[in-house]
Amino acid sequence: MADVGARVLWERYEPVHDLVYFAPEARRAADALGMRGYWMGYFALRAAPLGRTPPSVVTGCFYVFHPARVARALPDAWRYAAPADVLAARWEAMDAAMTGLFGPAAVGSPEFAEAADLAWEAAAGADTAGRVLAAANQALERPDRVTARLWQAVTTLREHRGDGHVAALVSRGLGPVDAMVLKAAAGESDGPFLRETRKWEQADWAAAEARQRDRGRLAADGTLTPAGAALRAEVEALTDAAAEGPWRALGADRTARLAALLEPLARAVEGSGLLPAGNPVGLTRGSGVARPRCRAGDAVRRAGPSRATRSPAAARGCAS
Repeated sequence: MADVGARVLWERYEPVHDLVYFAPEARRAADALGMRGYWMGYFALRAAPLGRTPPSVVTGCFYVFHPARVARALPDAWRYAAPADVLAARWEAMDAAMTGLFGPAAVGSPEFAEAADLAWEAAAGADTAGRVLAAANQALERPDRVTARLWQAVTTLREHRGDGHVAALVSRGLGPVDAMVLKAAAGESDGPFLRETRKWEQADWAAAEARQRDRGRLAADGTLTPAGAALRAEVEALTDAAAEGPWRALGADRTARLAALLEPLARAVEGSGLLPAGNPVGLTRGSGVARPRCRAGDAVRRAGPSRATRSPAAARGCAS
């Protein structure tokens, strides 16, 4: 695989990480903890590595959510379950989700264990200075269970990239709503989903659109102008560059090996029906790699059948 770098790896680990938002096992785990509704579960599961952090801190870290969205979930979530219990529950949920989707043979294979160990090494070597979510996830102990180890490793890498993305947005003067307006205009995500799930008012969205039009980045029809497209490309390039550290440390050959091992897992998630079109992740395949459909077992032994049942989160398009 030529030119394997941060974006190629992101395209392969992001779908695996996203199971925590869209797999029904995650919602069941949150409900079993006593969380009141999807969003309390979402914020508890994702923010648990930070401990009993005030909602203002979580709002700052997650960046795109209206403060009221976060404050409705935190700190109340910690009255129902301690962060340590939430962390244990998310690993259990991801074990069930990955075993069900990829199949026992796949998750028990030497190749799956190799992927988990390579991803863990990359995550452990990531520079987390100035990256709060990445640092909190990196500080967690290494799970013994291979499914939890792989999921936690790709989650640390994902939050590492996300922290860098927020820094890139801030450096270019793009606040939360402005960033989402440009993301939607680029066709990467659905605008109404972004606004509604992040709990911003229509007036906030309209004001951001007006700012971007005034700055020559948004056309009258809501699409990006050349200047807007150039800014989006610049932000993505900065994000990719800031995310290269773990892969330089891992080395080119082992990075390429990890990408190859993650590829069938990503395809299995993408083909499962769990990830909704237009979801806020905005995951695109920009590497130019051919994407024929296949199951996880095509490269990681033999996977079980993919599931077509969509979770409640998938109906909402609620990924971070």
